[in-house]
Amino acid sequence: MELTMAGALNAALRDSMREDDSVVVYGEDVGKLGGVFRISDGLQAEMGVDRCFDTPVAESGIVGTAIGMALYGMRPVVEMQFDGFSYPALDQVISHVAKYRSRTRGRVGLPLVIRIPYGGGIGAVEHHSESPEAYYAHTAGLTVVSPGTTADAYALLRASIAYDDPVIFLEPKRRYWLKEDLDLPVTAPPIGKAVVRREGTAATVIAYGPMVTTALEAATRAADESGIGLEVVDVRTLSPLDIDTLVSSATKTGRALVVHEAARFAGYGAEIAAEVNERAFGYLAAPVLRVTGWDVPYPSAKIESHFLPDADRILDAVARLLEY
Repeated sequence: MELTMAGALNAALRDSMREDDSVVVYGEDVGKLGGVFRISDGLQAEMGVDRCFDTPVAESGIVGTAIGMALYGMRPVVEMQFDGFSYPALDQVISHVAKYRSRTRGRVGLPLVIRIPYGGGIGAVEHHSESPEAYYAHTAGLTVVSPGTTADAYALLRASIAYDDPVIFLEPKRRYWLKEDLDLPVTAPPIGKAVVRREGTAATVIAYGPMVTTALEAATRAADESGIGLEVVDVRTLSPLDIDTLVSSATKTGRALVVHEAARFAGYGAEIAAEVNERAFGYLAAPVLRVTGWDVPYPSAKIESHFLPDADRILDAVARLLEY
């Protein structure tokens, strides 16, 4: 059947709740309303108000209560309504969520998922289009996941809920309406494994989350317009990073490009570029390049198209790689 990414996420939550009574879903407006993006639509009606419910506008409290629930044997799935709203909970995430396994010398994990709709492309106001992945990926003790396809949205969310340690689940909100034909339940590579979405030999384009679709669009145009075969690798799990798959692709093509929405300076792409450079330097015919957002606060909706990387910017960087 044809499903949007939003529908796949909803199905993943529903299936997980049906199979495991310890799974609870909560956050701001996720109950009766079904969430701003309707990801939890219908869950309260089916599962009841004890398993899918609304909270006050208090992100630190949402995550703090999830810690307690996880310690007492539940599997909470909480939503930060928008990316920029997740920052008030950073103290809980960094100081407690990320550290419990280490703090207890491996004896106690926190099986909880923090869902965060992130990224731009929807014409939103301030604080509604952030890309906070570098904060979370930098925090040791967290698993950070971002699906780039509808199938992965279902499979990775199911896997995250079943995971015995905390997962930051970054949902590319501009792709909520991305459709695929799926037969549920979907099987996919596990958390921690990158995937080659398109084979190629001229250069490797590394992307994740919202930029996977953009990278594939650029690869299609490169093939159709110039006969250039770009290989597209979907990172899928930002931490832990499957560097072996990325290095294997870069070694094969001899050129690599990293794409993400977040600002360039100290962005997540810098870590990928450094890892690929360190491990594949002798095979590279050009430096690893980055196509990113600009080093400014996220702009207003009227000019966000100038901030977000698009296929044209990717193809310009590919041309620089090939000319090097």
